[in-house]
Amino acid sequence: MRLTTLAQELAGAFRPTTVVEVVARALAELLRPDRLSVILLDAESNRLAVTYDTHPVPARTDDPLLQLALRHGPLAFPKNVREEARRRGAELPADAPPPGSWLGAPLIAASRTMGAVSLSSERPGVLGKAELTLVCAVLAQAAIALENARLVELLSSAKREWEKTVDAISQAICIVDAHGTVRRANRVFADLIQTAVTAIPGRPWLGLLPPAWSDPVARALAEPSASTAEIRAGERTLLLTAIPMAEPGSAVLVFEDQTERRRLQEQLIQSEKMSAIGQLIAGVAHDLNNPLASVVGFSDFLAEAGDVPASLREPLQVIRQEAERAATIVKNLLSFARSQQGERTRQPIRALLDSTLALLRNQLMAHKVEATLEVEPGLPDVEVNANQLKQVFVNVINNACQAIASDAPSGRIWITARRVHDSVAVSVTDSGPGIVEEVAARVFEPFFTTKREGEGTGLGLSISQGIMKEHGGHITLDTRPGGGATFTLELPIGARAARAEVAPVPPGESKPLSILVVDDEPHILHYMRATLESWGHTVEVASDGTYALERALAGAFDVIICDLRMPHLSGREMYTKLARQDPRVAERIIFATGDTVRGDTLQFLEALGRPYLHKPFTLAELRAALGHAAKQPA
Repeated sequence: MRLTTLAQELAGAFRPTTVVEVVARALAELLRPDRLSVILLDAESNRLAVTYDTHPVPARTDDPLLQLALRHGPLAFPKNVREEARRRGAELPADAPPPGSWLGAPLIAASRTMGAVSLSSERPGVLGKAELTLVCAVLAQAAIALENARLVELLSSAKREWEKTVDAISQAICIVDAHGTVRRANRVFADLIQTAVTAIPGRPWLGLLPPAWSDPVARALAEPSASTAEIRAGERTLLLTAIPMAEPGSAVLVFEDQTERRRLQEQLIQSEKMSAIGQLIAGVAHDLNNPLASVVGFSDFLAEAGDVPASLREPLQVIRQEAERAATIVKNLLSFARSQQGERTRQPIRALLDSTLALLRNQLMAHKVEATLEVEPGLPDVEVNANQLKQVFVNVINNACQAIASDAPSGRIWITARRVHDSVAVSVTDSGPGIVEEVAARVFEPFFTTKREGEGTGLGLSISQGIMKEHGGHITLDTRPGGGATFTLELPIGARAARAEVAPVPPGESKPLSILVVDDEPHILHYMRATLESWGHTVEVASDGTYALERALAGAFDVIICDLRMPHLSGREMYTKLARQDPRVAERIIFATGDTVRGDTLQFLEALGRPYLHKPFTLAELRAALGHAAKQPA
């Protein structure tokens, strides 16, 4: 009866420690030994360990009697335990009296010894063969229970390892059987479908996944080999990979979030487009600057002439102003196309804001937006690149105008400038709808835009933030839905010394010079010759770099004004050859170019340490460059 009860208890024991406790309790009830010891083999360390002992001082794994049970199988010594142990090759400690009777037996399951049990009594004859038979029967059941417990533990351990492994994978994974039931899934998959991971196994995948995913998942499961499909989940893009398993219709589904990768790819494509546009703008700007140089130059030349009829003076002034306006547009295009440090000067913030509002007047009127400007009296000047800072103001005010237009037929923009500690802060507040928190957190990210396709690149605020950081300042946003938005631009006041400017030379004060003008544009050569000769200089022109090199080496020119970009032999190549053949002549060159957008061009010109002219240049700039060159030692 007790063995039957034992079998029932062992059937519900799934841990080795529980099995040992049940067996020890049963043997103690059946045989009432004075001492009961159990040792087991640890599956992970493959070492013996004492797991149960009724004696206050636990036995050691090398205990002679336990070792007899392990090596020699079931043994019973009803009396003369010391002598019987010695006959079996085991020596009991001499300083401790042996028990009156002893028996021991190994725990064996599937031909594998996994431990041993030792029972002893102070009375001889208590533990004999009959008791050994009973112990062997108990241990036979215990060994099976221990093996089952070991297998359950291995299974649980494997399950835990699988869960830890798949939970550490960044992709969402689920296993679907041939009936469309999800057998397993990791936590990333559970988070993806917003379901507890324990509630997933046993449910059909059709009931777990969003309906919009059904078609691509069904097509992927129907493929006989591994296949991929793209799934849209709101703003997220997922790549589904279905890997078939041995059973037809079963597969491992892997969902990988491609949102960030696609965003980076789109940014890269957009960046490549912007780079291509920048190169195109640079080329177009150079081609525009040459004819503009002729228009500005001739209008300046005619304006300086004393015999211009009064009726032509105003049209001539308009021609000059419009040419300069076109030149400014080209410069703005170049500043957008390339990041340039540019020259900084100390300027009043009011003047910059007034000119920006004048530039945006028509757009503000078109959207029925009223802009007011309030500048704190006594604000110190700021050292800035005026064109770059205007670009920032234009972008912020333009965004405010568009925000108002998207929400109401009219509105207001308040612009204030005040001193905050050691900075000048310009705030632009609009009466628009405001910006939600999710969008506000990303407004300065490159390529992020809320405008419709084709209406914006998402670069305006990121470029503006970059310009502000170059100036040692920054832009911040304060907004709430329904309450408009306020962009605050802070610029350090600073105390950098102003750069010394080259004083312009008034007409008629420069000494006569011998000048060689090199350019492949006939109109530029024409107006340069006419202008310089009218100033009293001796002028020779060359439309080819090779011919100009010969003339520069043969003639004694005080100044050589040379275009940088020319066919056959460029201005830079001409300078390099001059510097190699006659360095003194090379030092007389003044370059004129419309290509200073290129970083290597700027580096080259600044490394020379000589004045250069940016097309289209005014006659005042030309006169200043000649005056500076005339002061240099020949």
